[in-house]
Amino acid sequence: MHILLTGGTGLIGSALVKQWLNQHKLIVLTRDPNRAKQQLGPEVSTVQSVQQVDFNQIDAVINLAGEPIVGKRWSNKQKQVLCESRWAITKQLVAAIKGASSPPSVLISGSAIGIYGRQQQQFIDEDYQSFHAEFSSELCQRWEQLALEAQSARTRVCLLRTGIVLANEGGALKKMLLPFKLGLGGRIGNGEQYMSWLHLHDMLRLIDFLLQHPTLTGAFNATAPNPVTNAEFSRQLAGVLHRPALLPMPAFVLKLMLGEMADLLLTGQRVIPAKLQQAGFTFNYPQLADALKALQG
Repeated sequence: MHILLTGGTGLIGSALVKQWLNQHKLIVLTRDPNRAKQQLGPEVSTVQSVQQVDFNQIDAVINLAGEPIVGKRWSNKQKQVLCESRWAITKQLVAAIKGASSPPSVLISGSAIGIYGRQQQQFIDEDYQSFHAEFSSELCQRWEQLALEAQSARTRVCLLRTGIVLANEGGALKKMLLPFKLGLGGRIGNGEQYMSWLHLHDMLRLIDFLLQHPTLTGAFNATAPNPVTNAEFSRQLAGVLHRPALLPMPAFVLKLMLGEMADLLLTGQRVIPAKLQQAGFTFNYPQLADALKALQG
């Protein structure tokens, strides 16, 4: 297939490039082609703008672009960066898809389980509509609305409501490893908040699954079927690393350090991938212990 990919230098995007490079014809849309080629390899085709791409020649668009949501305090300026880095490119892609006489057959576009906002203990599938009003939810709702404008009789749209992707190369797990390896890890806040996680390998497989199944459309929870509390996640990670997990991070300290962004870590959602499972997708790593052992064992 002829695939256009945004976010190709991110954790998921770069792993997709590695997996697909010899299977598909890839074009990576990037602001920095030199950096992209350094990271992904000189054989990767890159473009700097949507205008450089003939969308009549593209079979699929995978839209994963966006400033990392964790990393900087959520000042008003940073919130604007987080939104615009997702919304602007999505608008451009949708306009190009709608303007093509022979458009791509599928747009697989990023989103996050943050769309549900903070939730309690209940299981949440893709039909859940009682979103908690907060920044992460508003960001994702608008992001999804923009992507869905590409939907037509000739182009289907799939939305990836992604959870915490576990990988050694980056993301949340990489940030957690050092303190846990030093025996300084522990639960965050009261530890009762749910973490809906996914092994990177299953993330790549489910994107490929959506690509290959032309009847699938709409939102999909990109999470493993067995979310765990933060306390349980901490216990299992410490166990795999053969370290204690005795040092909890108090909520007030995290709020002092991170401001509003701390809410991402102190609250959570108990999300299940109902639509993927109904469609016949099976997870290689449905249990957290197996995922962590595969990554750190």
